[in-house]
Amino acid sequence: MEIDLREKQNITILDIEGEIRRSESSDSTLHQVVKDQLEKNKKYFLLNLDKVEFIDSFGVGEILASYISTQNVGGSLKLTNISKKLFLVFQVTMLSKVFEIFNDEQKALESFSKE
Repeated sequence: MEIDLREKQNITILDIEGEIRRSESSDSTLHQVVKDQLEKNKKYFLLNLDKVEFIDSFGVGEILASYISTQNVGGSLKLTNISKKLFLVFQVTMLSKVFEIFNDEQKALESFSKE
């Protein structure tokens, strides 16, 4: 998994590529990246899952832990560009009712201004 960070309108966008799963070789998890940004007083996150090919239960847990950490500081974490296959995982786990999920990055960004 690779994560590139960019910022638009005070929102940190995490462009994630590859597989979100447990890995022995990875020094940094998704949740750790989010916690690092929270320590820099970033509170609004958009996870761009456009290039995510696979997610396992560990990966779902990483996204959920990131969401909870963000909520605990009064922030917000949303998802965009999620494939049908990944969306099914969120439906089965009932997390599609927890996360705001958008098909379009621009609409996701606009939704932050409504908070």
